[in-house]
Amino acid sequence: MDTCDGTPLWYSLLGPVEVLRGADPLDLGPRQRRILLTRLLIQDGHPVSLGEICHDLWEGDQPTAAASSVRAHISRLRSALDPGRQGRSSVLVSSRAGYALRIPGQARDTAVFEESVLTARTALHEGHLDRARRRIDRALGLWRGPALGEAADHAFALRERTRLDAARQDARELQVTILIKQADTNQAVPAAMRLTADAPLRETSWALLMRALYAAGRPVESLRQYERFRAMLARELGLDPSPGLRDLHTAVLRHDTGVLGPVPAPGPHRPATALLSPAPAGPPLVGRAEEISQLDGLLRAVAAGETRWAVISGEAGAGKTRLLDELTARAAEAGLPVVRVRGGRSDAGGQGAAAPCPVVRLLEALERREPGAGRPGEEATARPDPVEALARALGRAPVVCRLDDLDEAAPESYARLRRLAGLLRDTPVAVVCALRDTAIPQVSGLLADLARRGTTWLHLEPLAADDVARLLTARGEDPVEAEALHRRSAGNPFVLTELLKLAPGRRTGPGARVPAAVGTIVHDRLAGLSAEVRSVLTHTAVDGGRLDLGLLAGVRGMAADRLPALVDNAVTAGLLVWHPDPSDPLAGHYRLPELVLEVLLGTLTASGRQLLHAALARSLTGRDGIDPARLAGHLRAAGPLAPVPSTVPAAPPAPPRDTGRSEH
Repeated sequence: MDTCDGTPLWYSLLGPVEVLRGADPLDLGPRQRRILLTRLLIQDGHPVSLGEICHDLWEGDQPTAAASSVRAHISRLRSALDPGRQGRSSVLVSSRAGYALRIPGQARDTAVFEESVLTARTALHEGHLDRARRRIDRALGLWRGPALGEAADHAFALRERTRLDAARQDARELQVTILIKQADTNQAVPAAMRLTADAPLRETSWALLMRALYAAGRPVESLRQYERFRAMLARELGLDPSPGLRDLHTAVLRHDTGVLGPVPAPGPHRPATALLSPAPAGPPLVGRAEEISQLDGLLRAVAAGETRWAVISGEAGAGKTRLLDELTARAAEAGLPVVRVRGGRSDAGGQGAAAPCPVVRLLEALERREPGAGRPGEEATARPDPVEALARALGRAPVVCRLDDLDEAAPESYARLRRLAGLLRDTPVAVVCALRDTAIPQVSGLLADLARRGTTWLHLEPLAADDVARLLTARGEDPVEAEALHRRSAGNPFVLTELLKLAPGRRTGPGARVPAAVGTIVHDRLAGLSAEVRSVLTHTAVDGGRLDLGLLAGVRGMAADRLPALVDNAVTAGLLVWHPDPSDPLAGHYRLPELVLEVLLGTLTASGRQLLHAALARSLTGRDGIDPARLAGHLRAAGPLAPVPSTVPAAPPAPPRDTGRSEH
């Protein structure tokens, strides 16, 4: 934020709270005012009510004039931070919700620190060691002492201080890793020793010390450090080192360079309770850059101790699961555990009994991974309130909850999730829900509640032709078929993936085939529709795929007043799609997707198809403005079943009949 003379302010929390204008520190006033500034900075632009500020500053022992004192401190801070303001301050703002400090992220040392660590980790993964070292040295150079300074021991600061301390340890471990990879053992060994001194029970730090000592040609000391850690772990916690550290110990004993050679790049410290491994690499994810960006922001918010909800919606095959897999992988890279449950069916694929609601499943999943968190052996349904139990469990450590197929959950599940949303306040958790249709009545109450909580909404639209071209390029294929594949798949990622499994000559063109999985799904959807709807679809397929209600209304046996409802059923099943007119957004037509049309035609016998062509020819005959070529095409395709023209030329008059009598 620029001050009145144009010099930007720099806000620092990685040590005693400090605000600099250029190189000059501002006078922030007495201790209570500095703690108030820290409280606002921790909130990261979100408002804090006057009552919360009073409670947090005096921690339950408020003086009578606490509110007046806070207002006075706010006024002094405004004068210091925004001296050149005209009217209301744009830096320290007030509203009904309370006070908020609005400053850009690049003006806060905590944000710059985290961004530099992320850049260093990326550079390390890409093999750019010099760049990684510069970035990590810059990040750690921002620390001037214990985070949050005078406010560190206040209750409001405990979670942020813990998060920043863990992030600093992560960064120092990353720094040691880079030093080992650069073979700079003169600095790597003492840096690793400081790590183990500062966090004596952190196994990752001991593993790095062992590697650094071995790389420095000191294997005996490396083994001695392992024994030291093993004894301390047994004495303090009654535990043994993990299998990974034991394997490292064995590798040092055997001088196994296959294990000791490449030093793995550590990500952020992973809690022992990580619930799901990174998703396996799948096909390139194209056309979802904006969605991924928003989910990355969600993960950053959780890492910062905030609560976030997200709703991902889209038609079947739109890529909801693929996007969730990407979220899972990115969460794992960020050191955030992920727990996944399904809304409407058992994770084990069981049949028969109704599946538990997502709240109960989440609680069970957390307790399977953290046996001490709940009451082992107790049935979740016996708890008086699983919602409150889950809220407590989620508050123990940052976690991402992934709820697939939410629209298939039992009705009572939505009420429980609404209660859970109300209980999760300032809890480091993200709840990401995936469902096909946000307009279904049973979830409307839950979604309305989430809408009031700043939920991230991601509706997955069909892919564009350019996305298909990028996917083909990423696969090492010529994108010449991109337009045809886009048209054939209607931009649906699942259908596109199935098409790409076919041999190139069978994807598009004269030799094109319907992928088996897609054909099975279309047949299943058709089986779920009434005979009337199927009749509408087959007539439309025989007519070329474009819906013509006027034509169908003239087909014998079809009631014109029933047609709109039948069309709606077909659209709901995803077998008819709307094509808007590019020149008029309100105009357009319904059409069968290309693969659906082919499946429908494939269900007809030769005679059955001729009957339909004949029925359509009868309906077209006599219509005003009809295309003669269209009528002629149906008549030809009807073959011997073509209708007899209704206008037959009059026969010539018959000659007089001979009665056999002669005139006399």
